Amino acid sequence: MQGVRKILFIQTAFIGDAILASAMWEAWHTSFPEDEIHVCVRAGNEVLFQNHPFIHRVWTWDKRGGVLVRYVRLFRLGIGLRQERFDAVFTPHRHASSGVLARLTEAPIRSGFDEHPMRSGFTHTTRHEFKKGTHEVQRNHRLMDPWLESPVASSPRLYPDPHRFVEPDSGKFGVMAPASQWGTKQWPEPKWVATCDALMEEVQKIYLVGGPGDAPLLDRIQRATAHSGVVVRSSQSLLDSAGMMQAAQWVLTNDSGPMHLASAVNAPTVAVFCSTTPDYGFGPLSLKRAVVETLHSLDCKPCGLHGHVKCPKSHFDCGQGIDVRSVIAAIEKVSQD
Repeated sequence: MQGVRKILFIQTAFIGDAILASAMWEAWHTSFPEDEIHVCVRAGNEVLFQNHPFIHRVWTWDKRGGVLVRYVRLFRLGIGLRQERFDAVFTPHRHASSGVLARLTEAPIRSGFDEHPMRSGFTHTTRHEFKKGTHEVQRNHRLMDPWLESPVASSPRLYPDPHRFVEPDSGKFGVMAPASQWGTKQWPEPKWVATCDALMEEVQKIYLVGGPGDAPLLDRIQRATAHSGVVVRSSQSLLDSAGMMQAAQWVLTNDSGPMHLASAVNAPTVAVFCSTTPDYGFGPLSLKRAVVETLHSLDCKPCGLHGHVKCPKSHFDCGQGIDVRSVIAAIEKVSQD
């Protein structure tokens, strides 16, 4: 792909999707370090890429408001992107909006998945399939296969300021991210409390991280645990949370966005999978990682690609069946030197 100078990556889905997509521009930059890389994400996710060492510009689509308002913004964004005269556009996003943006750029190369509703607007398409053993970063990498020499996918990566989080004492600390947008992805609250209690002699401090909307859950866990070193952090930026994870002994999270934050800074990670399964290709990627699921055989698990607000069977055995002792054992495993 000689002479390409401007590349755009579009991923306007949720936090985790944007983080996983970062593996694409990592791979591209490795092959073509002189190229000018642009990224388009949903408004709010741009904070992930502040002070990035090689992204030239982060574009955002504000999805707030009604359908008409959102799509007026989308077309205005597309016009702005077209003025950049991109040489190539890649989008792992599989919804109509990303296809509209890609088409509006009029880039000579536009690559997306063949199941995309706007696939006719792409110049190149690649098959997307949920095949056991294939991670999402590998599927995304295939969108660039015709132009990259390396068949090996890069890992997602974020660049938090290493000086933003420095533990004031030398004690070990862990990070827990107990919340999830989907109820059936969230390990039950009492289990998090019991895990904090069980770790009283192992770590001096545990940080409970999440967004402002997660504060009530985090506060309840803090009040309920006997561990005196549990600290709630619900107002710091996503990038600062990533920096905290990077410095931690371990990170415990659901199958949710914070799991991908941990992967992007290679933090030792334990991921609890309740209603979903890592077989779909969204598991943790850190070198030190462990997945914990119920040991019981359930014919209803997984109950979908994403989660549900409530258990469709009303018993939530996939979450209730995950034992605290199994999680503690996984934490001990990933935190070993």
